[in-house]
Amino acid sequence: MIKRCILMALAIAPLFIGVAHADNLPKEITVATEGAYPPWNITNADGSLGGYEIELTQALCERMKIKCSIVAQEWNGIIPGLNVGKYDAIIASMGVTEERKKVVAFSKPYAQAPNGFLTSGDSSLKDMPDAGVSFNLADSLTESAAAIEALKAKLQGKIIGVQTGTTAATFVAEAFKGVEVREYPSFEQLGLELTAGRIDVAVANVTAFKAVIDANPAGSLVFAGPTFAGGVLGLGTTNVALRPADEALRAAFDDAITAINKDGTNKALTEKWFGVDISIAE
Repeated sequence: MIKRCILMALAIAPLFIGVAHADNLPKEITVATEGAYPPWNITNADGSLGGYEIELTQALCERMKIKCSIVAQEWNGIIPGLNVGKYDAIIASMGVTEERKKVVAFSKPYAQAPNGFLTSGDSSLKDMPDAGVSFNLADSLTESAAAIEALKAKLQGKIIGVQTGTTAATFVAEAFKGVEVREYPSFEQLGLELTAGRIDVAVANVTAFKAVIDANPAGSLVFAGPTFAGGVLGLGTTNVALRPADEALRAAFDDAITAINKDGTNKALTEKWFGVDISIAE
């Protein structure tokens, strides 16, 4: 009889662990996004938030069975705001870097996002070398270094634009020393500067350029040169950022991301907003 009781206790133990895990989750959370990085996240004319990551957040919260409020936060203060408790998670096209890992924890990735170059369709920079080639700054050091040197030669005397506080800004500062770089507080301003001709090329997440390209006449803005990921640019993916202590919430996000990748929800969302599937295969 005692032996049977022990076996029964062992059999139901995982059930209690699961319940305890669920009980550790908050009933409501607040998620921060930027609201200025189309089509990932945008602020509509009426002040409401929209874009891929808004619909993604809603899908993830539905899977986690948690009520979520979404708020806009300027990019430059988005991680400090998380760590002082203004909100519980960040879903804002944020990639994993070693520096960020020192202050926040990351979920598994929910989308792929290399960085690349956008320029005017009538610019000589549209013919930058290695067009369409993907380089990983961590895995292909020799090839990446050679590609950067070729680009640096082409960019002499030109102006590169980046968004402040992004991995693209870090990459450009390290890789293109000697080339003039201008930083802008939002991606929208970066796009406006490029279309106005006040900068010669913009560097950012390639998926973010879709909205800028679509807002201008066909062929007036074009991708140029290669794309880069790895190293200072992170893993080339986007992930949910959370406080390191919130392990149960991070695990819940991981489970929800797996679910929306497996059932095709994320594929449908990325195709809707980017015109291509950049979801993560499970």
